Amino acid sequence: MSDQEQPQIYLITPPEFDPATFSDRLAATLDAHEIACLRLSLATHDEDRIARIADACREVAHARDVAIVLERHIALADRLGLDGVHLPDGARSVRKARAALGADAIVGAFCAQSSHEGLSAGEAGADYIAFGPAGASALGGGEQADTELFQWWTDVVEIPVVAEGALTAPRITELSPLTDFFGIGDEIWGHDDPAAALGALIRAMG
Repeated sequence: MSDQEQPQIYLITPPEFDPATFSDRLAATLDAHEIACLRLSLATHDEDRIARIADACREVAHARDVAIVLERHIALADRLGLDGVHLPDGARSVRKARAALGADAIVGAFCAQSSHEGLSAGEAGADYIAFGPAGASALGGGEQADTELFQWWTDVVEIPVVAEGALTAPRITELSPLTDFFGIGDEIWGHDDPAAALGALIRAMG
């Protein structure tokens, strides 16, 4: 981990939302807390809908000097003037994304619980590696990125790491010395006041 006092927040959108109403919730959250990056993690594959959402969220994020990346869609991220892309398939698409978006774009890779995949993505040019779910989850096969993975990564590798998925306040306290970023999404958007919910998780960092 870098010399920063505590991890930074990497905010992740819900998979489905109305941009007209979400923009206000997003703005309030960005105004309340220092956010390093916003990821559009959308379920839709409708290009027009993605574009409308991206336009609305980019306006909010860039007005506050927050970088914004799009999950999965490399060409759309470029066309929509976003800051980069988050790739959910480990190292597989990193070289393609880097070639398409250029050296200055953000290219991140989700590598589940695999240190080998993380190293491969880093060697291919990823700016950060995300592991998860970092908390206990019954989704999928119930796999979890354990504390030992984050400990090993921060001891051995210089590429920034994101802990994301199923995070709780106690788990954030545990992982705070071992990660550069916390990817926070579902943990806050179901609350009436996402900014307050995020504040509680930030306080858990200590």
